[in-house]
Amino acid sequence: MPEVTHQVSLEYRVPYADTDQMGFVYYANFLVYFERSRNEILRNLGIPYVELEERGVILPVLEAHCEYRLPAKYDDILKILGWGEIVGKARIKCHAEVWRGEELLASGYTVHASLDKKTLRPVRVPSEIFA
Repeated sequence: MPEVTHQVSLEYRVPYADTDQMGFVYYANFLVYFERSRNEILRNLGIPYVELEERGVILPVLEAHCEYRLPAKYDDILKILGWGEIVGKARIKCHAEVWRGEELLASGYTVHASLDKKTLRPVRVPSEIFA
């Protein structure tokens, strides 16, 4: 597992609703797991996403990438790791990994723009994020 700053770790038990007809976690749900870690990162930095929006800043997804290695199944207990970095004046990149025990199931990232909520114009990433 990576050694980084601002890392979060969440535990999540897979509900039946997350699985597909094959009995595996539906692939798109991994991006939902990534979002869970992203929200927890911001919360741990003392700037929950809802507070960002209240301050007039939004972080829409520009890019999403996920590499699937092994399937997750109903009732698996997953560990979701997340961490982030600033990749420009108005962009952040949030990384995530999904583990089952010692097995890496999926890894990836999302890239987000930092935008003014009203004008949708780029704004500098708030200083509290990944400082």
